[in-house]
Amino acid sequence: MQRTADAETRPSAARPAPDGPPDSAGRRNLQQLIQLRWIAVVGQIATIATVHYGLGIALPLQPMLWVLAGLVAFNLLSLAWWRRHGRVSNAALLLALLVDVASLTAQLYFSGGITNPFVFLYLLQVALGALLLRPPANWIVAIVAGLCLVLLAVFPAPLRIPVEPWRGLADPYVQGLLICALLVATLLAVFIARIGRILRERDARLAALRQRAAEEEHIVRMGLLASGAAHELGTPLSTLSVILGDWQHLPTFASDPELLHDVVEMQAQVLRCKAIVTNILLSAGETRGEAPAQSTLHAFMDGLVEDWKASRPVRGFSYRNDCEADPGIVADSGLRQMIFNVLDNALEASPDWVELHVACRGSRLVIEVNDAGPGFSPAVLERLGAPYNSSKGRPGGGLGLFLSSNVARTLGGTLTARNRSHGGAAVTINLPLSALTLEERRDDDE
Repeated sequence: MQRTADAETRPSAARPAPDGPPDSAGRRNLQQLIQLRWIAVVGQIATIATVHYGLGIALPLQPMLWVLAGLVAFNLLSLAWWRRHGRVSNAALLLALLVDVASLTAQLYFSGGITNPFVFLYLLQVALGALLLRPPANWIVAIVAGLCLVLLAVFPAPLRIPVEPWRGLADPYVQGLLICALLVATLLAVFIARIGRILRERDARLAALRQRAAEEEHIVRMGLLASGAAHELGTPLSTLSVILGDWQHLPTFASDPELLHDVVEMQAQVLRCKAIVTNILLSAGETRGEAPAQSTLHAFMDGLVEDWKASRPVRGFSYRNDCEADPGIVADSGLRQMIFNVLDNALEASPDWVELHVACRGSRLVIEVNDAGPGFSPAVLERLGAPYNSSKGRPGGGLGLFLSSNVARTLGGTLTARNRSHGGAAVTINLPLSALTLEERRDDDE
């Protein structure tokens, strides 16, 4: 029989996801625009110098340099704003693109207007707007770029550039047109690819968050069902406990040791069921408002092991606690149930041998459960982290480690699973001790 597995979980997501919050996509996109603007500044300086001094075309340098200085100032302000803010809105990206369109229009007007071959740089701005902005902002960039192009055609520029395309590469207009085409193609290939990668990573993070929200909603539904079932089971379990207690004193049972042993065992299992029901209600917050139980790490783990061994048919069990420190912790019922689930899963896969190893590594508590079972099947490993991810073939299978991984994530830790090289499987719980200590819990309560 293959055993159930769960995924490595992280505090930030139910499954591995790209690093960084979802809002970082806007910041990274603005960073790309800032880099592109610096390239535009350097390119404009090189173009102005080449045309004015190399080709001997008298450009109005003063207004063009003023536009260039304004673009530099805006880029410096954008860089300072980018460093101070954690989120970049759609409106901020729209403003940045509109400033780029306005500066391009001004430079084109002073350097030939519609006859300037670099008018095709508008296509770059429209492409960036379509990729970065949500409607209707992307349409605003396209409309503004089109209107600016119309204005350049309607209003004559102070400088007229002769256009003689029949001369081929000897014509400066054709030369500029080729340079513009190559520039637009290169910038589109580089920056569109970068921005596309940023957007794909953002979509992956959003998908991971949606998956986590769905899993948490699933857990809430299971919690409500478990709480309702616990209420319903409380009365019949109490009735069974009373009946079995009375049976122990009847002459029929007292005179038959084997039958009396069965009754005692039945009563022990009923008491175990009642304890499980109590723990469910405790986790649901439906018990009396007593303070959380305080314990130490060693006492908590030792007591947990004794309770688990006493209530399970354990044949071979090894327990090691290598933690030298013994900090005070809260005896969290969720943590207790999480470890029980992992141990139960290991016991089902390997009835003859289960090992529990506890270690403290720096500020982390590492709990590892090993077994000698068949390990995790490839099919289960492919869907690590999903509920009902089990090869046992029974309804509801695969929930134990799924819930355990979510408890670990809630405590700021991880739950990982792997196959051992020499056979069997290992499940490792890695938790920050600060999430279990009394000081941390008091701070949370305050």
